[in-house]
Amino acid sequence: MAKLERELTGDFDVLLKRLQAGILEGSISATLEDVSDFSCGESRCSVRVFERYSHAGGNRVSMNLTLFQGADGVIHLSAITSGGSQALFFKINTWGEEAFLETLADIL
Repeated sequence: MAKLERELTGDFDVLLKRLQAGILEGSISATLEDVSDFSCGESRCSVRVFERYSHAGGNRVSMNLTLFQGADGVIHLSAITSGGSQALFFKINTWGEEAFLETLADIL
């Protein structure tokens, strides 16, 4: 598992579209598996779940991307990858997870 967290400013919708497009364009095998969007008052939250094939691990890895914006306007980003390990009881070979997360880091 790999994780990236940031605080950002700007237009929430523009940022979400840019990140989603960049992740999907960053890998030929990347897919958008599901989405969830909700708001409460001035707060907004968007969740995106992506998958892609990891050639290094020979399996698929997922990335959960969450954007949250509160009344203060700051956008909180949290991205967590998972699924690239090949071991039964402990994690080895997490290169695919780290590489998928790097796709997002490059967009930022």
